[in-house]
Amino acid sequence: MLLTDSVRKIKGVGEKAEQCLNKMNIYSIADLLEHYPRDYDEFKPIQPITSVSEGEIAAVEGSLCARPQMKVRGSLKILSAVLQDRDGVIPVTWFNMPFLRNQLRLGTHYIMRGKVSKKRGRLILDQPKIYTKQEFFRQVGKMRPIYPLTFGITNNAVTKVLETALGETEDLAEYLPAEVRKRQNLIGYKKALRQIHFPVNRTEMREARRRLVFDELFLYQLALSYIKKNGRGRSSHVAELKPEAERFLAELPFSLTKAQKKVYEEILHDMGDGYVMNRLVQGDVGSGKTIVAVLALYQVVLNGGQGAFMVPTEVLASQHYKSLCGFLSARGVRIGILTGSLTAKEKREGREKIAAGEWDIVVGTHAIIQDNVEFADLALVITDEQHRFGVRQRESLFQKGREPHVLAMSATPIPRTLALILYGDMDLSVIDERPADRLPIKNCVVNTDYRPNAYRFMAEQIQEGHQVYIICPMVEESEESDLENVAIYTEELKSIFPPTVRIEGLHGKMKPVQKDEIMERFAAGGTDILVSTTVIEVGIDVPNSTVIMIENAERFGLAQLHQLRGRVGRGSAQSYCILMTGQESKEARERLSVLAGSNDGFYIAEEDLKIRGQGDLFGIRQSGSQLFALADIFDDAEILRQAGEEAKAFTEDEIVLLYKKNHRLKDRVETYLGKVTL
Repeated sequence: MLLTDSVRKIKGVGEKAEQCLNKMNIYSIADLLEHYPRDYDEFKPIQPITSVSEGEIAAVEGSLCARPQMKVRGSLKILSAVLQDRDGVIPVTWFNMPFLRNQLRLGTHYIMRGKVSKKRGRLILDQPKIYTKQEFFRQVGKMRPIYPLTFGITNNAVTKVLETALGETEDLAEYLPAEVRKRQNLIGYKKALRQIHFPVNRTEMREARRRLVFDELFLYQLALSYIKKNGRGRSSHVAELKPEAERFLAELPFSLTKAQKKVYEEILHDMGDGYVMNRLVQGDVGSGKTIVAVLALYQVVLNGGQGAFMVPTEVLASQHYKSLCGFLSARGVRIGILTGSLTAKEKREGREKIAAGEWDIVVGTHAIIQDNVEFADLALVITDEQHRFGVRQRESLFQKGREPHVLAMSATPIPRTLALILYGDMDLSVIDERPADRLPIKNCVVNTDYRPNAYRFMAEQIQEGHQVYIICPMVEESEESDLENVAIYTEELKSIFPPTVRIEGLHGKMKPVQKDEIMERFAAGGTDILVSTTVIEVGIDVPNSTVIMIENAERFGLAQLHQLRGRVGRGSAQSYCILMTGQESKEARERLSVLAGSNDGFYIAEEDLKIRGQGDLFGIRQSGSQLFALADIFDDAEILRQAGEEAKAFTEDEIVLLYKKNHRLKDRVETYLGKVTL
């Protein structure tokens, strides 16, 4: 098999398995091999019940000392029992596995292995798997990869497919230059792939990860160099400052902050100097990036051009569309929206208006870069949360105009030292202050014993007419889901809060239409509590939300926690962030205290860079929310710098990629440019 072959070519992959893999954006053998484990399950020996602790996956051995009981809560069937060994007892819970009730026998001896959680002050073994002695001891000491999954495919199935692909793929030749590998002390590419998927121990896994992380960051730097060298020249759209724009600014119901004014002046200078603007605006959550984008778009329209505003989600597109209409429609600016969920007729009519110049500004998702969308005179392209769009996507939009200006916006707080490396092809602006009318968010770090108090506080806020977010780290439709599951949590909350409290769950595995409906309902005030994964990190702005509680907060990086916290504090009411931690460790407390003590995203990002260790190498990765498949710009900041230095030295000679010895690297860079997220 070759890397470019379809996954269907792998023995054992039929039509159904292929469809499931496609849902995870796995189409080729190369895609499959880069579908890295999100974590590893290390089989540790059986331990006494009294020694287990919250948050770990533990194996215990004992006999059932209480008859299994079944409870039904909504669509959930909850089976509970109690396991006892010589030293203690532990309650055991299974969800939606009613058949076990007839298989479990009082007094019978079992080996059970599952996640230890704490509920109502007691440790519980959640959703454990039952093993025979022979089965269990065969696994002890092994590291089992745990992959991101989708409905319809199991972790075992993905593991088997990957084993086959690694054994039968022919073109896994080394492409990194030998001198680079030697300087950076990196193992071979094929060896790294084998060890990242099936390591014998943590040392092997770390060795493999370091090689593959370096590759990601090195290729990224080479791609940036390519973009910069093939950059834009003189612009055909020189935007002069118009008096209407000055009047609009003066008539706004609020004043711009000093930071907003500075960034707006930088944009005006870029668009008026005769060259193509290529600028990134980094702005903390709630810092007011949107109004700066509105001002830039209005300036372009006043100069006779069109503007395009591309965002990653339909909900965000809808919110920006309404915001732009509120600001500019009364001034005669014609604004349209183009998204994937529109009817065929609506899309066709929208395309006709864009091509005829009847829409001055178009807001949309990736639908606006489809081949059949043509602009009359595209002068400004704005991408929000730009790292979510690949190079080819951004280039596609850019090529729909005659050298249009480019403005990218990001709420991801990244230390300036790293931002200069990551966004080396762009000029950088920072909005580093919040509007004066926003109250600082009140933060607290608590353990799971505080949960009842948190629920009471939420009920009080809901009574006052506000709304609440509860964030679970992830949802995995796997055999052994290892953290709070959104669906289960949502049903539990419905049994705790009165029926008048409207509760809905949201996670990344839902269909886009379903996600948008739930988010729109919450935005409209039709839901009181939204239980969600980090899918809400970007794409929802609800000023009425005043509380966010983040479960297992210690499992996130501080920068991501800060972005999640930014979902509240967007209105005039006092807002609160509750960081719920399942770990009592000093390190976890110290990290979270940084967040609790500051609302400044850039300070938090700098501190995150200082204190992040190599402990949880994979952490919590939500699909589509990361810049890289493996690399983390905080945990891997030193590798990022090393890769940047190597790439810089490597590309100082403009024809270096044309050398015969580097032909594999040249091919790799070209492939990378086609799919990478920059």
